[in-house]
Amino acid sequence: MHSRPCGALLQKPRPIATMTNTPFPLESTAADAQAAIAEEFSFFGDWSERYQYLIDLGRKLPEFPDDWKTEEHRLHGCQSLVWIVAEGDATRLDFHSVSDSAIVSGLIYLALRVYSGRSAQEILATGADYIGHIGLSKHLSPTRSNGLAALLAFIRERAQAASHG
Repeated sequence: MHSRPCGALLQKPRPIATMTNTPFPLESTAADAQAAIAEEFSFFGDWSERYQYLIDLGRKLPEFPDDWKTEEHRLHGCQSLVWIVAEGDATRLDFHSVSDSAIVSGLIYLALRVYSGRSAQEILATGADYIGHIGLSKHLSPTRSNGLAALLAFIRERAQAASHG
């Protein structure tokens, strides 16, 4: 079976079912989502509390259909198993993702909170500033940092493809 390199652009999935139960977006803009994330993380005094919060957020991810846990939807370049599916067009892209790792699931939740349910234009115009604002860049292992970079690259690539398609 052919492996897709980390961050490679997926073709539009052959939907087995469409997901409509996404909670995202929670905030009206990606900038508001990043500000809310920064504010929430500022309440925690140390990184053990922040990691626990990440784990708690990961548990809030919407259910991901087992039918989508295929090689076609697998995000490679991550140490953990991560599956991601994008739906929509340039006006609204929804991302659905899950991981077998509790902390990675929390990282996915944060990324979906910022980017899912937004237009391709807004996604492309929004850097992942929340990563630096909450100190994630200093506290993630290299393998988790690589996985997060792959996730963010996938989201940007899908937005780029949607804006040209």
